[in-house]
Amino acid sequence: MNTHQHHDHEQHQHEHQQHEQHAGHGDHHAGHGGHHGGHGAPQGLAASDQGYTLIPETVGPEGEFTFRITGPDGAPVTAYEPQHEALLHLIVVRRDLSGYRHVHPTLDADGTWRVANPFDGPAAYHAYADFKAVGAAPLTLGVDLTFPGGSAAHPLPEASATATVDGYTVTLAGQLTAGAAAPLTFTVTRDGAPVADLQPYLAAYGHLVALRAADLAYLHVHPNGEPGDGVTAPGPEITFHAVAPTAGPYRLYLDFKHGDAVRTAEFTAVAGA
Repeated sequence: MNTHQHHDHEQHQHEHQQHEQHAGHGDHHAGHGGHHGGHGAPQGLAASDQGYTLIPETVGPEGEFTFRITGPDGAPVTAYEPQHEALLHLIVVRRDLSGYRHVHPTLDADGTWRVANPFDGPAAYHAYADFKAVGAAPLTLGVDLTFPGGSAAHPLPEASATATVDGYTVTLAGQLTAGAAAPLTFTVTRDGAPVADLQPYLAAYGHLVALRAADLAYLHVHPNGEPGDGVTAPGPEITFHAVAPTAGPYRLYLDFKHGDAVRTAEFTAVAGA
């Protein structure tokens, strides 16, 4: 495997998102991704930030992908704080945004992360590690990973407010807006009927990753409210607040759980100025 780390010299900001009250929902649930996604600050473009560095290794003989994160002292980090039911969230996408995986590696005592091969063949990929080391701010680091022999890149799908996956239809209402928090509401139906019994997934009823198509900058948000808060219904609507750093196209990946299975609905959305 050839690995190429894409470094960005932009100074990342790590600010808390503003919490807003919305009718029918609880407080904005910043949580995992909420701190370092605040105000649209681009994330995931650099392998190093705040003294931490993501170092990919290789796919092992049993198909594992392994990597390490080193800290300001240069040593592998071994102490992490759980963020939404996982010590680390690994997002892997093809650079043409035609594929997406969200997995949770396991941590060895020596600081090595391991996960079953998250790649689906030769291609150019970008991988994001979303984590919080003990005593540090939440971070999202990213690296390019290239497996030679991949096919030609796929064009970005046209913007659409509807996506289908495994018999489910998900409809998006709302408009991304550059530099401002914008509500995005996803409605889940199956065979024309609303799905009102979504299951919690990563301490929420939905999980949204948004990537800027131009450079794969990463925005990571969670919906308003959370399971068990007494006000947030388990579907069919899941509302998020996202901030697009700039105008232009984005690819949205909505993970939701129903029938004990996690499914991903994918959208292309265009942020207005």
